[in-house]
Amino acid sequence: MVGPVIIRAKKGDIAERVIVCGDPARTEQVASLLENPKLVNSNRGLLTYTGTYRGTSVTVATHGIGGPSSAIVIEELAMLGGKVFVRLGTCGAMVKGLGIGDVVIPTAAAYNQGGLFYQYIKENICMASAPHYEVLNAIVDEVSKSGVKYVIGPVVSSDAFYAEDPEFVRKWTSRGIVAVEMECATIFTLSLMRGLKSGALLLVSDSLVEELGFATAEELRRYVERAGKITLEAITKVRV
Repeated sequence: MVGPVIIRAKKGDIAERVIVCGDPARTEQVASLLENPKLVNSNRGLLTYTGTYRGTSVTVATHGIGGPSSAIVIEELAMLGGKVFVRLGTCGAMVKGLGIGDVVIPTAAAYNQGGLFYQYIKENICMASAPHYEVLNAIVDEVSKSGVKYVIGPVVSSDAFYAEDPEFVRKWTSRGIVAVEMECATIFTLSLMRGLKSGALLLVSDSLVEELGFATAEELRRYVERAGKITLEAITKVRV
């Protein structure tokens, strides 16, 4: 396998514990919570910072949008020393009662066969796409202590942002799915295959079952601040 070609960092630049975000603005915000954050990659806008949190080295990196982008970033960060990954992202709620900034903690991620998954798995089967229990447990523990409103349950990772029509919602909610996003299935599956530990904490940015509007990055800023601290507390408690 070739070495990193997208993340232009070197070994020693990337911590064993990594928080990954889709939005570079969110990466910058979470990185600002670190002590002495240093920019170690800006290639292709995939901003990556490494610093410390309560004495523990942590990297905060951008994985971009969707499975293929996040797979490249996870693969390369793992080559550079990353071992524990937590996605701090956004999602569309698919159960009623969740508001903007509320938290969804995925216990698994459904996905459609084919594409990226077929190239990795090389069979038309579905992997057990789930977070590592230790990471999941750490996230649940920190969220439950924070007083934030949250739900725990399976999400669906969709490749087509604008294809989420009423039939999509009906189909997936009937299967017990609580939210939709775009990267968890890839990150969980790849982590299982590469011997990495991963999990996710998602902030509700909109709803497919209620009228909430779509929260901008600026509108989510105060929720990201809170969730960033929760995620940092959780990831530093996971063994590497």
